[in-house]
Amino acid sequence: MTPILHLSLPVDDLGAANHFYVDLLGCVAGRARADWIDVWFFGMQVTLHAEPRQVLTPEQRGVRHFGVTLSRAELEDLLERLRGLPIQWLREATTEYAGTDREQTKAMIADPSGNAIELKTYADPPSAFETVERSSTP
Repeated sequence: MTPILHLSLPVDDLGAANHFYVDLLGCVAGRARADWIDVWFFGMQVTLHAEPRQVLTPEQRGVRHFGVTLSRAELEDLLERLRGLPIQWLREATTEYAGTDREQTKAMIADPSGNAIELKTYADPPSAFETVERSSTP
């Protein structure tokens, strides 16, 4: 079986979370129970748990976020669609390293419980995902 990434997040309100991820972002709904739901977030299984006491405040969130890397066309289409919707923008789309192989465009939004989601694209994905060989000796 090909591995599937899985992420579990606390939310304040399952109905609002379902509306956001399925109706606004376009994720596919998965399994659902009284206290949690699954959504397919661009190939990753995200389980949203009704755990209001575990939802982080903006101050507690810090750099904590998750996201997806899309093709330029997919990102542009998604951002255009989201701009007309009641979305909380944490960071409007910006481009860094323009004109280089490291060029990336990214935006950050929040779900109704404040979970931060980064949406991005790379001009040259292989350059962005290069790995660094690490020595096994200190």
